[in-house]
Amino acid sequence: TELNDAEFTVRSVEPKPYTKKPAAPFRTSTLQQEAGRKLRFATARTMSIAQRLYENGYITYMRTDSTTLSETAITAARAQATELFGAEYVPAKPRLYASKVKNAQEAHEAIRPAGDEFRTPAEVGKEVGADESKLYELIWMRTVASQMKDAKGERVQVRLGATTADGRDAIFGASGLVITFPGFMKAYVEGADNGDANGEKSDEERRLPSMAAGDPLDVVALNSSSHETKPPARFTEASLVRRLEELSIGRPSTYASIISTIQDRGYVWKKGTALVPSFTAFATITLLETHFPEFVDFAFTARMEDDLDRIARGEAEAIPYLSGFYFGNGRPGLHQLVTDQLGEMDPRQLNSILIGADANGEKIEARSGRYGPFLSRGEDTTPIPEDLPPDELDVEKAVELLDAPSGDRPLGTDPESGKAIVAKTGRYGPYVVIEEPEESKQKPKTASLFKAMSLDTVTLEEALQLLSLPRVVGLDPETEEEITAQNGRYGPYLKRGTDSRSLEEEDQLLTIDLAGALKVFAQPKRRGRAAKPPLKELGPDPVSKAEMVVKDGRFGPYVTDGEYNASLRVGDTVEGLTAERAAELLADRRAKGPAKKKKKK
Repeated sequence: TELNDAEFTVRSVEPKPYTKKPAAPFRTSTLQQEAGRKLRFATARTMSIAQRLYENGYITYMRTDSTTLSETAITAARAQATELFGAEYVPAKPRLYASKVKNAQEAHEAIRPAGDEFRTPAEVGKEVGADESKLYELIWMRTVASQMKDAKGERVQVRLGATTADGRDAIFGASGLVITFPGFMKAYVEGADNGDANGEKSDEERRLPSMAAGDPLDVVALNSSSHETKPPARFTEASLVRRLEELSIGRPSTYASIISTIQDRGYVWKKGTALVPSFTAFATITLLETHFPEFVDFAFTARMEDDLDRIARGEAEAIPYLSGFYFGNGRPGLHQLVTDQLGEMDPRQLNSILIGADANGEKIEARSGRYGPFLSRGEDTTPIPEDLPPDELDVEKAVELLDAPSGDRPLGTDPESGKAIVAKTGRYGPYVVIEEPEESKQKPKTASLFKAMSLDTVTLEEALQLLSLPRVVGLDPETEEEITAQNGRYGPYLKRGTDSRSLEEEDQLLTIDLAGALKVFAQPKRRGRAAKPPLKELGPDPVSKAEMVVKDGRFGPYVTDGEYNASLRVGDTVEGLTAERAAELLADRRAKGPAKKKKKK
C-alpha cells in the first residue's frame, strides 16, 4: 500500500545478445511431443491423425527418426517463407539438419507437407476435418520455420525502482527477452514442457518491451506473491515421449502403444494431461526392483534396443539371442532367475507401501488387492478412492478414510459354509458377498442387489436368495431340459438348453414356478430389445463425424461413435467428460484397430 501512489522508473537495464535457431523439422517423437503440448493430443491420437494425412497424400511418412529434408522440400519451404514473410527472413544458404537420435532409422525424410510445392493450411483445411487441419498446420509451420533465419534480440535483466512516502527505496527485478528481429518466430515457436505448476512462463519465454534506464513506468497493478520451490511436474504424454527417447527406450513407432498399454493395464491414469501412477504400478515396480533389478535398469533396456538393432541390421541372429536371454549365456537367464526368485517372494511385503502411523502408533499401509487398492491398519481395511493420487495419500488422509463409515453391513452367516455374508457397495452398485479369508485364492461368491432393494434394508434371507441364483425352476416335461432363472448382462431371464426368454421383473427370478416358466416359453420369442437412452451426448467425433454419446455398459460407462467403443478410464466421470476427452479415448481405441472376433468352438 505504501507504493500505490509512488512513481516507478527503470533504474538499470543489463542486456546480453540473444540468438535462437529454429527447431529441426519433425520426426515421429518430436511431432508427438509438440502435438501434445500445443494441441493437447494424446500420442495415439496424433499418430492416427498423421496416418490419415499420409494416406490421403497431405504429408510424408510419419514414422521416421530423420530430420533431413529433400532438396525439393527445402526449395519449397524457402519459397513459401519468402512469399509469406519476405526475403529478409530467409537465409542465403539452406539449413541442413543432422539427426541426434542414437541408432536413428532414417529410411524416410522428416515429416513435412507432401509434394514439390507446399499447400497452405487454409487450402488443406477446406478438405479435411478439424483435427487433421490442426496437425497439418503444425507440420507446415515447423517445416517452413526450419528454413528461416535465426531470431535475434537481447536477454535483459531489468531493475525497477520507486521511493515510498517515508523515503525508503524499493527495488524490483525482472528478466526476459527483448526480440529485435523475430526471424523464424514469425512462423513458429516451439512449445516447452517446463512451465511451472501455475502456468507461469520461464525467463526464456517471457517477453519484455524495449526499455532504457530512466524511463518512467505506468503502474497498472501491484500484487505481492510468495514463491516456493516446487517438485518436478508430473509426466505428460509429451514429456514422457521425450524422456523415453533420451533413455533410448522404445522406438518412434512404439511410443504411442507403450503409453496406451500402461494406461489400459491400470499402471497410470490421466488427471487432466498429467500421467498419475497407480498403486498397482508401485507394487509392480517394487517386485521388479527387488527381485529382477536388471530388467528395469534403463541401461539394460538401452542395451537391449542396441541388440535388436544389430539383429535388424543382420549383424546378429535372433534365435541365439533369445535363447541366451531366456536360458542364459554366461550368466543366469530369465528362466533361472524367475525359478530361483519365486520361493523368496513375499507377496504381502512386496505389495505394501508404508504410509505412516496414526496417533496411537499403529502402522498404516496401502496395498493392492484383488478388487483394487486399499488401506490396512491392524484388522481394519478400507478401499482407496480410484481418483486419489498416491502422493496425496498422507497419514491424515489415510486416517480419515479408515475412520469413515464403510457402508458394509454384516447380515449374518451362510448356513452351508459358516462364512459371513456382508452387504457392500462396489464399483457397479450394491451387492452381497460370502466373504473368504484374505489368504484364500477362491473367488468370493457375490450377487447384485435388485433395483428395488436397498443396502440399508436388505435382509439375510434376501441375501441368501440372491446368492442362490442361478435357480433351477424345474424340468420341461416335453424336452426334459432343465429350466433355470438367471440374472444376466441384459437383465433377468429364463434359460432352457440353448433357448432363453427375458423376464419382466427381477423378482420373478425368485418367484416364478415351472408352470409360469412354461407359459413364458410358450410365447413367441421377441427379437431385439429397447435401447437405453444415452447418459450424455457430446457432439460429432472429429474423425468419423458421427455423434459421440456416453452409454452405460456391462462394465461401466463408455463412449461410442457407433463404430468404436471406448471405456472411461480411471479419473474420467460421465459428468466431467468433455468432447475433447471423448475424442481422445475414441482415437486411442481406433488406433488399436477393430476388435478381434472370437472364434466359435
